[in-house]
Amino acid sequence: MTTMTKTRPKLTYLPATASTEVIHDVLQRDAAVIIEDVLSADQIATIREELAPYLTAADEGNNEFSGFQTRRMGALLARSPTCRELALDPTVNAMCEQFLGPHCDNYQLHFTQAISIGPGESAQPLHRDRGLWGGYIPRRIETQLSTIWAITEFTEENGATQLVPGSQTWDAQREPEPHEIVPAKMKPGSVLLYSGTVIHGGGANQTQQNRLGVLIHYALGWLRQEENQYLSCPPEIAKELKPELRDLIGYSQGGPILGFYSTPGEPGTGHELADPRMLFQ
Repeated sequence: MTTMTKTRPKLTYLPATASTEVIHDVLQRDAAVIIEDVLSADQIATIREELAPYLTAADEGNNEFSGFQTRRMGALLARSPTCRELALDPTVNAMCEQFLGPHCDNYQLHFTQAISIGPGESAQPLHRDRGLWGGYIPRRIETQLSTIWAITEFTEENGATQLVPGSQTWDAQREPEPHEIVPAKMKPGSVLLYSGTVIHGGGANQTQQNRLGVLIHYALGWLRQEENQYLSCPPEIAKELKPELRDLIGYSQGGPILGFYSTPGEPGTGHELADPRMLFQ
């Protein structure tokens, strides 16, 4: 009796010089792709230095999804100048234009987080990120494009993100078989791009070292952001950012009227029904 060998899918690795057309083609096929050697050693070291105090002060998680040996921190754009550079990475933003552009007038920064998976952590339940909006958005509309930047090495043993390439086309109820799950192994300085519909989750850390990644997610401009950017990066901090980064956070109008504001205060002061960019003029 012949036993059929089940083939494990593979993730595609591309150089930092890859064209957006090539990256987009892989994303359309697999809903995930890794671009290697994007960050310099100096950038990696600086990010670790900027994040370390906050991660040390952060509590470990208290449930299966957040992890019990995992520390998380947000507000990266307010806390880490180098993470601001990551958020504006030209290749990533070009991909957002291509991947999300068909479904929105503009895209926005959705979520920032640094995640340090500690020794002994178990694997995170596999999931699709689009689930946070419930089942109200048709599957034909892709909700987001996400990035995980490897600050330390990502290995199968230390908790590399697990992915199911191609699962964006599956029926919503289908569960992956073990051989369909692939670890996103990465060298420090590489970045994983993946869609909101692909099945994924953090891996188990069976080593004695922490696995550190920086997550920056982008979403359609008409959706509620997962991280409240206006509290994580309020105007007094946002005024120091580049205008294009402020726009990305949401200090701009999405389409003709989404996101306008009026100045609270005495009658006749400030602005009425204004574009948020007026805050910084």
